[in-house]
Amino acid sequence: MAARAVWTGVIKIAEIVCPVKMYTAATTSDRISLHMVNRKTGHRLRRIYVDNKTDKPVESEDQVKGYETHEGSYVVLEPEEIAAAIPDSDKSLTVDAFIACSRVEPTYFDKPYYLLPASEATEESFVLIREALRQQKVAAIAHTVLFRRLRPVLIRAHRKGLIATTLNFDYEVRSAKDAFADIKKRKIEPEMLELAQHILKTKAGEFEPDKFDDRYEEALAELVKAKIDGRKVVPLRRPEPTKANDLLEALRLSAGEGESPGKKVRKKTTSKKDNATAAKPAAARRKAS
Repeated sequence: MAARAVWTGVIKIAEIVCPVKMYTAATTSDRISLHMVNRKTGHRLRRIYVDNKTDKPVESEDQVKGYETHEGSYVVLEPEEIAAAIPDSDKSLTVDAFIACSRVEPTYFDKPYYLLPASEATEESFVLIREALRQQKVAAIAHTVLFRRLRPVLIRAHRKGLIATTLNFDYEVRSAKDAFADIKKRKIEPEMLELAQHILKTKAGEFEPDKFDDRYEEALAELVKAKIDGRKVVPLRRPEPTKANDLLEALRLSAGEGESPGKKVRKKTTSKKDNATAAKPAAARRKAS
C-alpha cells in the first residue's frame, strides 16, 4: 500500500500474535479546500488567540488548556499533566471477544482503517485470522491505545485484508429512544404501504459507492469556476416536501399508475458550451491529471 501507515503493532488473540500495519481507509484530502481571506486585500488570514478580558494577543508559551469549573473560572492543566494522563501503549490490538457481524450496531462506528500484514513473513498468521473471521461470520472486538487514547476497535474480514473500525463509547452515542420520542404512532393505509413496497422493489439495486454524487462538492467547484470566469451561478431550487394530502397521489405516480393531471415535466437541455464550462469536483480533477 502506497500510503504511509498511521499505526504499527500486533493483533493479539490469546497466544496468537500477528504484526500488522494500519492505514486510513477514508480521507477528505480530495475535497475543495477554502481559506479565510481579507475581503479588502485578498490576503490570507491567520488565527491569533487573544485574552477574553484584556483583548491582548497571548504568546504560544502562555497558552494552556483549562477546564471550566464555573462561569469564567478555569482549572489550568499543564501539558505535562495531560501527557501523564495518556495511557501507556503496548502497540497491541488485544481481542476481547468475537461477535456475530449481524449484531454490530452501526451508530457506534467511528472511523475505518485498513489492516495489512507488517511483512511477507507474517502473512500466514494474518490470513489465518482473516479466514477464521470470515468462515465464522464474526467480528473481533479489541482495544488499543490509538492516537493517545484507549479505543475500542471492531475488526472484520474484508476482501484480502482486515478492516479495523474505531468505535464510539456508549456515552458518546445519543439515545435513539430519546431522539425518536416525539414521533407519533400513525396508521398507514394498506394501499399506501403496498405502493411504497412496490416502489422499493422496482428500485432495488446494489451498493455502488462509485456512483454516489457529492453534489455539494460539484456545486462548490462550479461556483469557484464561475467566479474565475466572471460568470454568475444561479442556485438550484430545492424540491418541496410532499404534503400529507398529496402522499397517495405521489405514491401512485412513483409506482407508474398514472400521470399528474395538468402537469408536464419539461426537460432542461444543456448545451455543449455549458458542459464544457462545468467544473469538475476536486477528486475527479486529480484522477484526470
